[in-house]
Amino acid sequence: MKIITRADIVTIAKNLKAAGKTIVFTNGCFDILHAGHVRYLAAARTLGDCLIVGLNSDQSVRSLKGSTRPVNSQDDRAEVLAALAAVDYVVIFEDTTAETLVEEIKPDIYAKGGDYTVEKLPENKVVVAHGGRTVLVPEVPGRSSSNIIKKLNTQNT
Repeated sequence: MKIITRADIVTIAKNLKAAGKTIVFTNGCFDILHAGHVRYLAAARTLGDCLIVGLNSDQSVRSLKGSTRPVNSQDDRAEVLAALAAVDYVVIFEDTTAETLVEEIKPDIYAKGGDYTVEKLPENKVVVAHGGRTVLVPEVPGRSSSNIIKKLNTQNT
């Protein structure tokens, strides 16, 4: 099973580290999965032995993106992510940032899209504090859930 609880991911991460495996962690809303997400996750997976995806809960997506989001429920988003070959585990979290989850998992690599900067990622400080590093994966221009929603809204008017 790829969709796991927060308690289980901590145990899995400890076991992977004990086995000498490199853990890559990323997080996001992944509301409407598109080619940019797929390419990003595939690239993140190449950075280590295991890719763990922290998925923002429905409530945290609403806090970040507004009352009309997410379009897809957390259970549906988790199922779609888990179906991707690049993703080893999916864990849903309630916070608006993944700092606490990063502290619990202690990944070797924290991957985020190239639309971010290391300085603006609160998770970076947590990763560096336990000896890990942040890697920015180049974004796929023009690919975003927000752009898909805009396109749909334009077509419906």
